[in-house]
Amino acid sequence: MVAGNLWRWRNAVKEALERTAVVAKFLCLLHVTNNYICSPTLVYGPSMLPTLNLTGDVLLTEHITSRLGRVGLGDVVLVRSPENPRKTVTKRILGMEGDTVTFLVDPKNSDRCHTLVVPKGHVWIQGDNMYASNDSRHFGPVPYGLIQGKVLCRVWPLNGFGSLAN
Repeated sequence: MVAGNLWRWRNAVKEALERTAVVAKFLCLLHVTNNYICSPTLVYGPSMLPTLNLTGDVLLTEHITSRLGRVGLGDVVLVRSPENPRKTVTKRILGMEGDTVTFLVDPKNSDRCHTLVVPKGHVWIQGDNMYASNDSRHFGPVPYGLIQGKVLCRVWPLNGFGSLAN
């Protein structure tokens, strides 16, 4: 009787450990996929109107291109905010290192322009809605290392599913 109960407990523990190992492997795979390959991202706000919705879009973002240095002009990217590292902003790259960028300093109140050259190792990012975007016009060129990923496509809402047009 004792030997039978011991055998059942042993099998139950073995099965529990096997299932725990499967769950742990799945969670590891999920972590690697989400942080290093691609991930869904909820973005909202007025800065990327009309490309993205004010009330929010779910975008599929890949992380490999930015790590390999393959993002370019016109790409929509997720960037760690230079002003608040806890925030991630979604903007379009309008200048790469060495490019000359001319921009309106305060488009709401004046036509005053400023021109600068994007320094080495940096990109110039701006929101598509220049009147409601906190971007490189406010905090300057962004170090390339702050780019977290490149937007592949919109996955929600379904009526907007697909790539983001330049």
